[in-house]
Amino acid sequence: MPIHELIEVPLFAIFVFTLFLSACATSPEGRKQLKLNSPEEMQTLGVQSFEQIKKDTKISHDKKLTQYVSCIANQIIPQVKQAPNPQQWEVVLFDDPQANAFALPGNKIGVYTGLLKYATNQDQLAAVIGHELAHVIAGHSNERVSNQMATQAGLSVAAIVLGTQSDNNALIIAGLGLGVQYGIILPFSRSHESEADLIGLDLMAASGFKPEESITLWQNMAKSGGAPPEFMSTHPSSDTRIKQLRGRLDKANELRKVAIAEGKVPNCQI
Repeated sequence: MPIHELIEVPLFAIFVFTLFLSACATSPEGRKQLKLNSPEEMQTLGVQSFEQIKKDTKISHDKKLTQYVSCIANQIIPQVKQAPNPQQWEVVLFDDPQANAFALPGNKIGVYTGLLKYATNQDQLAAVIGHELAHVIAGHSNERVSNQMATQAGLSVAAIVLGTQSDNNALIIAGLGLGVQYGIILPFSRSHESEADLIGLDLMAASGFKPEESITLWQNMAKSGGAPPEFMSTHPSSDTRIKQLRGRLDKANELRKVAIAEGKVPNCQI
């Protein structure tokens, strides 16, 4: 290896390491995070992504369902300290059979009509919306993007060290990529989902919704079948989620008592 490359490798590695140290953060649940992007950058990405989704996915014109979803979201949004005004958020119901929902930086919420097959009442849908808002509150999108950036930076260092001239080195680098994917990215994603379940449970309870309905929701989801094994999935299994939620119910019920005392009694109906 040329002498200039021997010098460049440690310098680049030191730069990357210093950058990562400066980007360390802590989630609301006390977990260490890597955030390399500013909130403004993430908001821009969130808005752009949402606009693209609206172009690619049919929007529901069912006024009753749309109002129902918005009613639930508007009850929970005030718990989002970064943006507590429901009027600043855009909530869209997509006419799509998949059981899914999402929230994005930039104050965007999307819910798919297929989710209503499993979230059969306002409290269960509140559990999902609370979960998705929790991803935004905890900065999970930033963390995921940052983890991908870190992965690419690490692979760049490996490529410089090993070189890319031989087939063997190329295979080693490819193997490192696979190892990073299943050793870092997926476990972090499972951590995100578990964290969002707990934060979302607090959000829905603090909004006056019944926290125990979050468990019923995942029981409904479990009946659908077809989920991949947990160790190869970005989501915890339904059994794992239910166990974690049960362990948080006492706190959530206390939050709900306070919400009810403050007059927060959601009544969202189709």
